[in-house]
Amino acid sequence: MARAVSLAVVCAVLSSLHVGEALHVAGGARNKAFANPNNKLGQRSSSSPSWSQTDAVAIPLDSQTWQKTEPKSKIDETDNKIQLDDHLKWIENLDYDAFRKEVADLGKELQKDSGAADVKHLERIVQWRDMAAILGVATMWSGPNPLTVMALSTWTYASWTMIAHHTCHGGYNRVDAGPFNSRGFALGSIQKRVSDWCDWMLPEAWNVEHNRLHHYHLSEPLDPDNVERNLEFLRDMNVPMPAKYAVVAALAPIWKWFYYAPNTFKELQLAQMRAEKKEMPADIDPMQPFTLRTMIFPQDDAERAISNLMKESNFFGKVLAPFMLSRFVLLPAPLLLLPGVGTTAFGHAIVNLVLAELLTNLHGFLTIVTNHCGNDMYTFDDEVKPKSGAFYVRQIISSANYKAGTDEIDFAHGWLNYQIEHHVWPDLSMLQYQRGAPRLKAICETYGVPYVQESVWMRLFKTVDIMVGRTSMIPFPTEMEPAKDKATRGVMWKSTNGAIDEGCEETPNEEFCIVS
Repeated sequence: MARAVSLAVVCAVLSSLHVGEALHVAGGARNKAFANPNNKLGQRSSSSPSWSQTDAVAIPLDSQTWQKTEPKSKIDETDNKIQLDDHLKWIENLDYDAFRKEVADLGKELQKDSGAADVKHLERIVQWRDMAAILGVATMWSGPNPLTVMALSTWTYASWTMIAHHTCHGGYNRVDAGPFNSRGFALGSIQKRVSDWCDWMLPEAWNVEHNRLHHYHLSEPLDPDNVERNLEFLRDMNVPMPAKYAVVAALAPIWKWFYYAPNTFKELQLAQMRAEKKEMPADIDPMQPFTLRTMIFPQDDAERAISNLMKESNFFGKVLAPFMLSRFVLLPAPLLLLPGVGTTAFGHAIVNLVLAELLTNLHGFLTIVTNHCGNDMYTFDDEVKPKSGAFYVRQIISSANYKAGTDEIDFAHGWLNYQIEHHVWPDLSMLQYQRGAPRLKAICETYGVPYVQESVWMRLFKTVDIMVGRTSMIPFPTEMEPAKDKATRGVMWKSTNGAIDEGCEETPNEEFCIVS
């Protein structure tokens, strides 16, 4: 009952969107596996003599001694076999190689099927986004009203979750989609950022944090968006449970600029330092979430160290200012020229824009944060090679889909209702996710691999229960995975802009190199 009451304000607002069915949120939690600040998490690509927005940033994992949080299996002393709990029995007979082949073959088929239909489909989604933008901007001068707020919110939401998201991953690099190509989209200048995709996050920073770290370390120690770890401060807080739910409800409408923008910028700055082989300050904990609170009001040596490294003026000027000024100042400013009513119209526009910002954060919280969190999702204590059998299994059992199947339903969910398919094949188009989802689900059923798909509202409750410490995620017995799938030293990325097929010399036509 307390849970439902505490989330009422979130659900009531979101329900107005008719949403059919990465919270990457603040916290002071630290990953104890990274307690040594001298750990070398990155090195420079030999092909990149200096840093720029398109230069390579190498992000190897390096050998670590990962801390296992709790036992996941037992050893039978009589036959020395691992005894799995009932909910893990499906692992015992899983043929990783056969599963990998079927999943990889399906992905290649979907890639080959990309063509004019994908471009036409993208154009349709862009048109829907543009219609929302036109409606919102054309009516924002009027008194605050749900239609204007929802239209403006949808404009921001669709620009990120559908258009920028899949473009930055290279989902349209194989087809002629005009500007919707990861090699340059929203990169290189403020003008490009404002015209292609302007949001609180710096696109270059988001490409590093999301495309590389989150996607290829999902629910692993290096995943910067691990909700359970990032909310450790709240999970361990000695306060009544309703108070914890209230904290989550308060963070949901502000999480993008309060947590996501600064944390993605932190990852970009750290990646740049590693690429340039600069020494990390002694007190920095690389895995500590970095929030606006951390920057302005650091509370310990580690927070002060990372805050000093980020520099407030650099963050506010480079990351937040372009969106803040273009959306909340320059966009409504012409209304001031209206004779007699300019000031009133401008004031109405500001209120509508602020309400839309709160709403789009809530919408994103509902459909983004809940993708990889819940007591039926798994966590891992080491890393595996991309595109290996173990990699595909991890992406599937640590992701959740929602109701899906039509453009209308998928648009309402920001195409985040295909999160399983997106993590298995990050560089496909939206249309190919629609086509591939039923077939991947069938493969999982054949091999007994859990494939979670349920209402986004159910995922919300499961996610928030993790955040407040009511439930926990499932530690996966990584010792059961094939040894050949392990990334013993890490993965070396050649690029940070989400482009596909940009490989190292050792692995042609791949976007990564295995560091052996």
